[in-house]
Amino acid sequence: MRSLPHLLICCLLSSSALAFQFSFSVPFFKSSQAILDEQQDNGGPPRIAIVGAGAAGSSAAFWIGKARERFGIDVEVDVYERSDYVGGRSTTVYPYGDTNLPPVELGASIFVEANKNLMRASKEFNLTLAKFEDDDSDTGIWDGQNFIVVMKSGGFFKSWWSTLKVLWRYGYTAPTQTRTFVQNMVKQFGRLYVTESPRWDDIADLAARFEWTALANHTTAEYLDSKGVSPKFSREVVEAATRVNYGQNVDEIHALEGAASMAATGASGVATGNYKIFEQFIERSGATLHLGTTVKEIKRKAPSSSLWSVVTTSGSTKTYKGVILASPFHFSHITLPTDLADLIPEQPYVHLHVTLLATRSPHASAEYFGLGEKEEVPQTVLTTYEGVRKGGKEPEFNSLSYHGVINRTRAAEGEGEEAVEEEEVKEYVVKIFSKETVSDEWLERIFGHVGWVYRKEWDAYPKLPPASVFPPVKLDQGLYYVNSFEPFISTMETETIASRNVVDLLLHEEFGSGICGSLLSSVGSEEAYGAGDEKGGEEFVLGWDC
Repeated sequence: MRSLPHLLICCLLSSSALAFQFSFSVPFFKSSQAILDEQQDNGGPPRIAIVGAGAAGSSAAFWIGKARERFGIDVEVDVYERSDYVGGRSTTVYPYGDTNLPPVELGASIFVEANKNLMRASKEFNLTLAKFEDDDSDTGIWDGQNFIVVMKSGGFFKSWWSTLKVLWRYGYTAPTQTRTFVQNMVKQFGRLYVTESPRWDDIADLAARFEWTALANHTTAEYLDSKGVSPKFSREVVEAATRVNYGQNVDEIHALEGAASMAATGASGVATGNYKIFEQFIERSGATLHLGTTVKEIKRKAPSSSLWSVVTTSGSTKTYKGVILASPFHFSHITLPTDLADLIPEQPYVHLHVTLLATRSPHASAEYFGLGEKEEVPQTVLTTYEGVRKGGKEPEFNSLSYHGVINRTRAAEGEGEEAVEEEEVKEYVVKIFSKETVSDEWLERIFGHVGWVYRKEWDAYPKLPPASVFPPVKLDQGLYYVNSFEPFISTMETETIASRNVVDLLLHEEFGSGICGSLLSSVGSEEAYGAGDEKGGEEFVLGWDC
């Protein structure tokens, strides 16, 4: 869940052919054990199981569907999802439970122009986008006691590096240095979609080859300090972004994700809910979807077998040639063979409280924020921890933002027990992220009138401290872990990229052909990492195109 920039920035590799030499199995050279395994598998086409139907799992099914459609790979796919919906952390709710009103994103809220998979999906699936950059509301950064700076007319989304108030407070150098840093990463990110983009089975090696080890190994504060960026700017403006996107401060979160938090160009979301993309991924994949089905165990069919058994809590067991785990392992409570479970380090998550509400107040209470009666509180309030570092109190929330207007009809109050007539009521929808529950009394203090309220607690995103060791992408032959990428970069888009990588690895290993056929990535020369793709130009998106 990342309101504001729920954003991008992925990684690519650089040179060295030796780093990506994989031992792909050749399907027409099979051991006697492999032949026996297939004979034991009740006949029919080989099957792949995907556990999880969020961004990662749904897109994995879609990529397999692309390979099957293009090259006739004979495989069946089952997608297991313990919830009763597709989308994972991308889900919506309706104010007052009224489906006639516009839905509100409860989790993963936006993606950006550089997120080519989600942008392409929206276009291919004819989904209407709502552009967040069209928002003309003010944005303020609050330290728990004072507004440090207020940017007018969507300043945080559009021009946090050039707003006059920002330049006045932080000077010219810090915003422009940070902007350049972010733009360079976005440019590199775009190379992940070209034909030559390599596969990877080791994230730390990927970071090293792309010269991003320093970003992953240092906090955002440390890294920006080392580049001469003003600490005031990093601990106020950049921290406002990391707190709203990942619930973490710049001296806690690694620099790669810190940069991702600042990349907000072209922020959009599907008007009817981002989960619509993931529903379409499943529907167009041809996979069989099992909602409300909890996987209990994934185990080898036999000690020397290359096949896998997937066991559900209902007691059913099916055999698969490949399994893609597309859910955070330690939250899934799935039992794996001990030797494989030990490969996946514990991954803590940020426990977040999300509060949605409807109010007639166009602005939060000026009194609460220490403003005069005639002053207006910005409709987007982000926060910094810097006031606490200086001895002040911590903000009672991570972010507070207005998310549009709803008009609903209700019975007007009349004399006696009867309502005289109906009236149309204009209300504002507000979303609050916080570490703790915000009480009804607190909401009334901030907004006065409060109508509808909806609360949700969940482990919204991984904690992302500096790291040099990441979970393996490949756990064993035929068993892959998409969420190994989350401690590195955690966004909806990177889940779809990580799943594309996993699907390509699995298909090449088991079928000798991937999403784009038997083509292997060219990783032996710097020419493979050009800024664009000669075949398809700017519109080419690897996986969608070949």
